[in-house]
Amino acid sequence: MSSLAQRIYVRLVSTGHAGRAADEAERDVSTNGLRIIGASGLQNVGDQVVNAATVLPWLLTALGAPVGLIGLLVPIRESGSLLPQAVLSPWIQRWSRRKWVWVAGAAVQATATVAMALVAATLEGIGAGVAILVALALFALGRALTSIASKDVMARTIPKGQRGQINGVSTLVSGVAAVTIGLGIRLLAGDQMNVAILAFLLGGAALAWVAALLVYAGVKEPTGGTAETDADDEGWWRRSWQLLATDAPFRRFVQMRTLLLVSALSPPFLIALAAADGEARLSGLGLFVIAQGAARMIGGRFFGRLADRSSRRLMTLGALMASLSIIVLLALSIVPGLGESVWLYSLGYFLLALVHTGVRVARKTYVIDMGEGDQVTEYVAVSNTAMGLLLLVVGAVNAGLAVFGAEVALAFLAGMGLIGAFVGRSLPEVGGRA
Repeated sequence: MSSLAQRIYVRLVSTGHAGRAADEAERDVSTNGLRIIGASGLQNVGDQVVNAATVLPWLLTALGAPVGLIGLLVPIRESGSLLPQAVLSPWIQRWSRRKWVWVAGAAVQATATVAMALVAATLEGIGAGVAILVALALFALGRALTSIASKDVMARTIPKGQRGQINGVSTLVSGVAAVTIGLGIRLLAGDQMNVAILAFLLGGAALAWVAALLVYAGVKEPTGGTAETDADDEGWWRRSWQLLATDAPFRRFVQMRTLLLVSALSPPFLIALAAADGEARLSGLGLFVIAQGAARMIGGRFFGRLADRSSRRLMTLGALMASLSIIVLLALSIVPGLGESVWLYSLGYFLLALVHTGVRVARKTYVIDMGEGDQVTEYVAVSNTAMGLLLLVVGAVNAGLAVFGAEVALAFLAGMGLIGAFVGRSLPEVGGRA
C-alpha cells in the first residue's frame, strides 16, 4: 500500500526523489500527503456548499430572511473563524498529536452544516435567518480549529518544497468540486430557486466533512512537541502582541496579508456593478460557483509549484495582478457598450478568483515555511486572529467608501494591492526546495 501511495504521490507532487528507493520516513510522507490532500479535498467540497458569498445568501433570500441578516454572513464566517485562533493556540499546543484537533474541527463543521440543512427544510423568514447565522458561527469555530491544526500537522509531516504543491492539489480538487456543484445547481434548479435542493446539498456537505475526518485520522503524526510554558490561557493577548512587536519578518507578513485582501474583497463589488445594470440575477448562482471552481482548477497545481519555488514572489505578483485587473476593468467599464455588459464583470470575477487562488496558496505556504515546530502554531494563530480584526476594519472602511459607489471601493482595494506589491519585495525568502 505504501509503495502504491508513493507512486501516486510522486505523480502529484514533485519530491526530487524520483528513481531511488524510498526509506520508511519518505513512505510516511507519501501516505500522509495523500491523506492530507484527500481530507482537504473533501473539506473543500463542503466549503463550496457552505459558501457565505454565494450559496448561503441565495438560501437566505429564498427563505425570506431580511437583507440585513444576509449582510452578516461573510463577517461571521471569516472573522468568526479567524478571531478565536490566538485564544485557542495555547490549548492546541498541549496536544501531542494535533491531527485530533483537526478531526474535532471537522466534526463541528459537519454538525453545523446538518443544522443548516434542518433549518432550510423547516423554517422561514427571520427565524430561519437567525438560525442559519447561529449555525454559521458554530461552523466558523470548527474552521478555526482545522485552520490552525492543518498547517501545524503539515509542518510536522511534510518537508519544505512539497507543502505548496499539496495546497495546490487540494485547491484543484476544490475547483473540480465547485464546477461539479455549479453545474448540478444549473441542471437541477435552472432558473428556479429550490430550497429543497439546497437542503439536500447541505446534507451532502455534512457527509463530506465526516468522510474528511475519517481520512485525516489516519495521518501518521510524530509524537511530542507539546508546549511546556508558564504562559496561561489568559496571557494570549500579551503573547500575541509581543510576537507582533518583536518578530519583524512575521509583522511584515501580517502587513502583507492585510494588503492581499484586495483579491478577497473585490469580487463581490463586481457582482454589485453587474447587478446595478440589471443583468445579475439570483438564478446565476451556478455560474458564479462554476467560475470560482474553474479558477481553482486552472490555478491549483500551477500556483502550488510556484509557491514552493518562492511563496514570497507569488504573493507579490498576486497583489500586483489583482490591482492591475481592477484598474483595467474600471477603465473598460466607462467605455460605451462595455460598461453595461455582464460579460465584462463575469470575466473580471474569474480573473480575480484566479489571482486569489494563487494568493491563498502562497500565503499558506509562506506561514508554514516561516516557522519550525510550535512556532508554526503561534504564527498561524496570531496572524489569523490579527487578520480577523483587520478584516473587520478594512471591511468597514470599504463599506463606507461603497456608499459613493462600488467603483470607489474597488479603487481603494486596487491601491492596497499596489502597496502590497511594494511591501512583498521586502519580505524574506523562507521556503524553496531542499
